[in-house]
Amino acid sequence: MSTTQTNKIETIKAAATKINEVDFDNLSFGAVFTDHLLECDFINGEWQQPVIKPYAPLLLDPSAKVFHYGQAIFEGMKAYKDTNNDIWLFRPDENYKRFNASAVRMAMPEVPEFVFIEGLKQLLKLDEAWVKNENGSTMYIRPFMIATGAGVVANPSEDYKFMILLSPAKAYYSGEVKVLIAEHFSRAANGGIGAAKAAGNYAAQFYPTTLANKEGFQQVIWTDDATHTKLEEAGTMNVFFRINDTLLTAPVSERILDGITRKSLIDMAKKEGINVEVRPVLVSELVEASEKGTLKEIFGAGTAAVVNPIAGYSYKEVYYELPKIENSFAGLLKEKLTSLQNKLTEDTFGWTVKV
Repeated sequence: MSTTQTNKIETIKAAATKINEVDFDNLSFGAVFTDHLLECDFINGEWQQPVIKPYAPLLLDPSAKVFHYGQAIFEGMKAYKDTNNDIWLFRPDENYKRFNASAVRMAMPEVPEFVFIEGLKQLLKLDEAWVKNENGSTMYIRPFMIATGAGVVANPSEDYKFMILLSPAKAYYSGEVKVLIAEHFSRAANGGIGAAKAAGNYAAQFYPTTLANKEGFQQVIWTDDATHTKLEEAGTMNVFFRINDTLLTAPVSERILDGITRKSLIDMAKKEGINVEVRPVLVSELVEASEKGTLKEIFGAGTAAVVNPIAGYSYKEVYYELPKIENSFAGLLKEKLTSLQNKLTEDTFGWTVKV
């Protein structure tokens, strides 16, 4: 497929803003969107001119392949406003690379860098009043692509639509989180699409997560599909385990998403002198560490939640409570990362990009 790109973005401004209708102190995550979005279509083997235009519903053919064969991918990103009212992105190059890796796996065209990165920057500049610099405020960014070609023949679409939405956000996944370790259901399998941010991956998690919710658990810790003995992800996040003073996390694979927060926390932990082991982590060693009292922490890591401590877990109908500890690795790493993202401390890693 040709990915001929245009280097000009058309802008159509909204006639009026919705910003005065929004209570920024009481935002539900992902429920409020800014005045504009970015849209770019792939038609006849070429990317068309990207357009920034007022946020509005889409009109799609009922036979569009996204509805029938699930060609849909997305990313999750954030923008931050510093005390000088400058807007910053966090490692957008990594999101861009991962988005196109997902596109390749789902037989979709790769999006040109100009459309993704420059389009996002121009969209953020237009809706910059929506990006707040108050503590905990961020702009959640949702780039996504869907198959729009008409017809119910089971083959890849010829036409696609790439879009970027902006949603102002506060903290996500707040409150105590208890998790259930999966013994039957799987998030992904070798040779599958677990490493892609494909929409269907998330739909497949809803049913087992709903069952866990009914038992009083907020999330599921996913295990490997073949043996259910290896700990892989927590809900929609990568997961870390602290045994004694060593931080453990599973390596990325065909089954595990290459999380950008995950890789950032690994680098930050090493810089803080924390011993980090990236290796398969067994359910049996987690249970053993709980019984010995050496399991200190479990926490999820992802764009939306950043770092989400886990209060306890259940395995084979036995519940293991985690100790309440001061000076936790989760607290330290979250503070270090969010301070860097919000430009409150120096970015010695070169991860932040000015809009």
